[in-house]
Amino acid sequence: MAAVVACRSDADSNLQAKVDEYAVVEVSSPLLETLSDKDMQVLNLFRSAGRVIDNLFWEQTFGDKSLMEAVKDPAARDFAMINYGPWDRLSDNEPFIKGYGEKPLGANYYPSDITAEEFEAFGDPDKNSLYTVLRRNSDGSLKCVWYRDEYREELDEICRYLEEAASITENEGLKNYLLKRVQAFRTDDYLESDMAWMDMKDSKIDIVIGPIENYDDKLNEAKASYECFILLKDEERSAELAKYVSMLPELQKMLPCKPEYKTFVPGTSSDLNVYDAIYYSGDCNAGSKTIAINLPNDERVHAAKGTRRLQLYNSMKAKFGKILLPIGRLLVEPEQQKHLRDEAFFWNVTFHEVAHGLGVKETVNGKGSVDEALGTERTTWEEAKADILGLFMVCRLIDMGEIPLISKEDAITTYIAGLVRSVRFGSASSHGRANMMCYNYMKDNGAFTRNKAGLYHIDYARALEVIDSWAGLILATQAEGDYEFAKEYAARNAVIPEALSADIANVNAHNIPRDIRFDFVW
Repeated sequence: MAAVVACRSDADSNLQAKVDEYAVVEVSSPLLETLSDKDMQVLNLFRSAGRVIDNLFWEQTFGDKSLMEAVKDPAARDFAMINYGPWDRLSDNEPFIKGYGEKPLGANYYPSDITAEEFEAFGDPDKNSLYTVLRRNSDGSLKCVWYRDEYREELDEICRYLEEAASITENEGLKNYLLKRVQAFRTDDYLESDMAWMDMKDSKIDIVIGPIENYDDKLNEAKASYECFILLKDEERSAELAKYVSMLPELQKMLPCKPEYKTFVPGTSSDLNVYDAIYYSGDCNAGSKTIAINLPNDERVHAAKGTRRLQLYNSMKAKFGKILLPIGRLLVEPEQQKHLRDEAFFWNVTFHEVAHGLGVKETVNGKGSVDEALGTERTTWEEAKADILGLFMVCRLIDMGEIPLISKEDAITTYIAGLVRSVRFGSASSHGRANMMCYNYMKDNGAFTRNKAGLYHIDYARALEVIDSWAGLILATQAEGDYEFAKEYAARNAVIPEALSADIANVNAHNIPRDIRFDFVW
């Protein structure tokens, strides 16, 4: 990518406002005070590894970070650092620096001039691996290069930090995971390290590190992006969630769909725990910030051990207080604003992550896995599934007396306000597209209307029916592997209707942040 450092003259005055749309949050945790000197040494090594991960993601999503660091306008430079490049991630990757056109669909995972037809004709089966990039030979033909070779120097540095941390930690589970993760970086085979991470039950400190999600690859959703979270376990809050893991098979049976769509049996080795996040880098730090984790993504691990769901409590509280609550107070009628609750947000997000491990994994008609059948639509529909099934389960568990202190009205009100928060992420984000579909389905089916003042009035009885029907439609689409329907439905419904666009303009006019950015005080 060419060195271009001049900011668009007609947009200069707006860029500082765009930077200011990200509320600055100091990231630390009182849990740091509970750690030993050795634990702190390990954390410092983790942070060193995380800095290298950050540079790796810059290479993947943009290229040469120094081009953005050389931008003269301070607002443009700050905004480029937030977005990891010259494209606004929360505005459909619109370029904001002169000289850059549209972001390549394949980012830097593929040659910038590759076409879908050329990719399809390329016969190397490794082209679909999460852990290869495509490059050109001297004659212009395509070749696959494994991450371990493309990023060898950086990965060697990361491995040295993790090996040193493994030599210091006194937690055997963490030591085993770190050593297996080192091996994974060197082989591009992450299964054993994912299994080891699943078995790491009693460590106060944790690190999620590696090439993990594939949202950044808009060409094929096939290439994994590097990211790093450094986390501290909140043992008291985690203990309160432990009982829900044993309930996963029962929750699967409750899903509002045909019996043949819910034959998958989730593993009960899954974790459901609460953490404070003290460091983000790479993909998870780009644009909108992650507030919960559901990993590993490997379905072989799901079947054998389930998943780990990590709720990032301090990040979650920051987003609720700075963004969701002000949106709800602006848009929801006063009589229902009492149902905007941070505890409801916590439970909705928690069971969003639980829902990723439930539902349908294999199509019922021989089309293979849901991911294979739905292709480029898979992540949007999976996020929509997790969103609505999360709310479905929260409401059911409240009925069962298993979630105290909040009501179904709290959960539904907070969820609907949360949809407005999420659709501001734009259509470049799978999460944003999924939330547009959820918003439109609930609106079109009467879960909420507008009162005479134009504020949201929620029909709670109707909303419960709509939750079931929307969940049923998503699960059927996944189970049948109906790609054509999924694509057509998303094209019509993953859009922002005029009234919602006006709501978003109103939210923006009140200077409510779109998301958060971090000041790592640790």
